[in-house]
Amino acid sequence: MAAAGQRRAGRARTGGGTTRRRSARPAEKGLIPLLAALAGEVDRAVKQPPTRGAARTKFQVVALLVREERARVKADDSLSQTKRDEEFRRLDGVATMLAKIAARDTSLLTLLADDARVTDSARAYKRTVLEAAGREVEEEPEPPAPVTPPPGADKRVVPQSAISRQLANPFLAPDFGAAQERAAARPRRLAGWELLDPLFRSFEQDAPGARACMELPEPGASSTPAVRVPLGRELMPHQAQLVTAAARGHRTFLLADEPGLGKTAQALIAAQAADAYPLLVVVPNVVKMNWAHEVELWTPHRRATVVHGDGDEVDAFADIVIVNYDILDRHVGWFGDHGFKGMVLDEAHFIKNKGSQRSQHVLELSERIRQRTSRPLLMALTGTPLINDIEDFRAIWQFLGWIDDEKPLGPLMASLEDTGLIPTDRGWYPAARAAVVDQGIVRRRKADVASDIPARRVADLPVELDGPLGRSIRAAEAALAQRMLETYRRAVEARHADADADGVDLDLARRIAAAELKDASSKKKGENVFTMVRQIGQAKAGLAADYAVQLARNVGKVVFFAKHVDVMDQAEQIFADRGIRYASIRGDQTAKARKENVAAFTEDPDVQIVVCSLMAAGVGLNLQVASNMVLAELSWTDAEQTQAIDRIHRIGQSEPVTAWRIIAAQTIDAKIAELIDSKSGLAARALDGAAVDEASSSTDVQLEALVGLLVDALEGEA
Repeated sequence: MAAAGQRRAGRARTGGGTTRRRSARPAEKGLIPLLAALAGEVDRAVKQPPTRGAARTKFQVVALLVREERARVKADDSLSQTKRDEEFRRLDGVATMLAKIAARDTSLLTLLADDARVTDSARAYKRTVLEAAGREVEEEPEPPAPVTPPPGADKRVVPQSAISRQLANPFLAPDFGAAQERAAARPRRLAGWELLDPLFRSFEQDAPGARACMELPEPGASSTPAVRVPLGRELMPHQAQLVTAAARGHRTFLLADEPGLGKTAQALIAAQAADAYPLLVVVPNVVKMNWAHEVELWTPHRRATVVHGDGDEVDAFADIVIVNYDILDRHVGWFGDHGFKGMVLDEAHFIKNKGSQRSQHVLELSERIRQRTSRPLLMALTGTPLINDIEDFRAIWQFLGWIDDEKPLGPLMASLEDTGLIPTDRGWYPAARAAVVDQGIVRRRKADVASDIPARRVADLPVELDGPLGRSIRAAEAALAQRMLETYRRAVEARHADADADGVDLDLARRIAAAELKDASSKKKGENVFTMVRQIGQAKAGLAADYAVQLARNVGKVVFFAKHVDVMDQAEQIFADRGIRYASIRGDQTAKARKENVAAFTEDPDVQIVVCSLMAAGVGLNLQVASNMVLAELSWTDAEQTQAIDRIHRIGQSEPVTAWRIIAAQTIDAKIAELIDSKSGLAARALDGAAVDEASSSTDVQLEALVGLLVDALEGEA
């Protein structure tokens, strides 16, 4: 009965007669029939999705063996051409079956790639199939252990300048002090204790009167090495304290001063005091150019280079290398071999997520610097208060070399041993907290050092405009300068031959600039100074908004001023994307809406930023709940800028005020900022009773900006 049933199952009715369907012949020997049978099994499995792992393995093994058998047949000289063609035809039949299977489940196509990963189970199954086909199976060598490339290895570059420096100085003198320090601080009494969690909890415990700042030496003592600052510049007392600590040998700092207290200057002069050159500075993109500017101001005898993109223009022989977090992955390789003696992280809370590639690259670099250099200068700069989410500082402490993934290290472990306490003792937490603070936590607020700093100051933040928009702006500026230059040439050529042609005729330059300004004011088509300044504002909007977010997260409420609606729109979108609550004050609002937005900013602690129109909110508002302001776009007059700043610099303001002015470096924006500052005396004279024509002063800035553009073009020709 069973045999009869099988015979009936093997028949199929077609047309008017009965035929027998040919099934796989079990008696047929060899590898190819076996591969065909296995392909049939995979085909049936794929028709009942999902395709499971066993079927995928079988599919890949059949494909591998078809490929290998084809190569064997092709190379077998003992086969006749007829036999070889027959074998190829049979292999093509199996390959066709695999192609149809992959068409049903396209995810199987990845298993057919030449570089597809072959798992251990696939190798074992392949051996089983070959043995079943009567083939001798050679022992396969153990596959080499996979080498996991470091994060971002595929993007890494080595600039030609870095190669040149390595060739010029192929040997870095070994520093055995680093290894000696690592061996010196071994835990004794605290060996076996879990210490990291208690250390972090020590900052969460109530600690009335506990220090948030390490003891800093007073500058000026006879035992303190001299600290050189450029002529005409002077460190404020709180800045000089940290620099003095570095001069006396302290080498790790978590500098958490509030924004506006000069952390950049402190880091640069501390590096000078510690002779920590070459120095690596890792910063957010928005402040990259500002760091280069600050190097020129505070350490002009040191050369800085800014890394852009793949570093094609980097000067690897410079004393200070400045790079932004976003491109660190490309350069971490050659940075690690460069021989840096110091490293500074600006906005160090950017590495709070230890699992991110950004954090891993930073920690790798700091570890390699510590391995090469005994007691390098390591500084983490952030305005974030220490008491908030202390776990976020785990990566920063590791960057500074205070801890690793499991335990405290070096001087911190020694300090904990010296307390004579263990985590179960009553006095452990305050003692542990003090031990960490003494490693180099420096935290000052504006209110703490108000006597050191001006009541109001404007801090310029140069930014570089990258990408297509930046290139478009520079091209437009060049076109405008070229247009005025051609007019100037024609005017000079039209003069009498005996006219004095030496030097730049400033009177002629002003007349040409005035004509250009008149055409621009009449909205004549083409690029002009007004459209160019507006494009610069649009290009700066994202960078200015990013910086405002950093300020809001560091110090609380921030006022954001812009001139144009599209810049305000772009900034507000960025704030929304970052999860920052904001209020908005614009010219098209009703009085009720305006009042509600002001109240939201001044009274709701969760509203961190108010976005203001320079024209609509520059007067009549009291926003002194904030002491930090971002000027995303420049006004044309110092008076307009001052009116904006006065929204927060008012009677009752208890903290010094800082207005962060975002300047597009190497554009007409920088010239306008310089001119506005030069005109600032107008406001002072007005206070003394002198009449000032506001429209005239505005036109003066516009005119002089164009004159400067033309003069630069003429001097570039000479």
